[in-house]
Amino acid sequence: MLGHMSNGYVGKEVLKSSLPKVRGDEQATQQFEEGFNISKKTMKIVGIFEIIGSLFLFMSVFSKKFVRIGTVILNVILGVAIYKHLTSGHGFKGAKHAMNLFGINVLNFIDTFRKK
Repeated sequence: MLGHMSNGYVGKEVLKSSLPKVRGDEQATQQFEEGFNISKKTMKIVGIFEIIGSLFLFMSVFSKKFVRIGTVILNVILGVAIYKHLTSGHGFKGAKHAMNLFGINVLNFIDTFRKK
């Protein structure tokens, strides 16, 4: 049960941050272009993959395979986000939220291989 709740938490957090990217929000676009040197088109693609990964996490109640797929998709994105935050000068403080979500995802991924 705890695994489903943490999958829902990660899914909700990533979904919340992906919607402005997909919509092409001006503030998000400016932040991505100036802060991370990422184009608006790439930002929208990242947002779409975040939504897909979140949906897989939300479907985790149906199968462990959904958790694994969603976790891999999101951890690739979160890994790049952590890297971009660190290299753009935001430091640990800027990457902290992404690192927390990444860690929760890793634990949930490992949990899918546990025999119950």
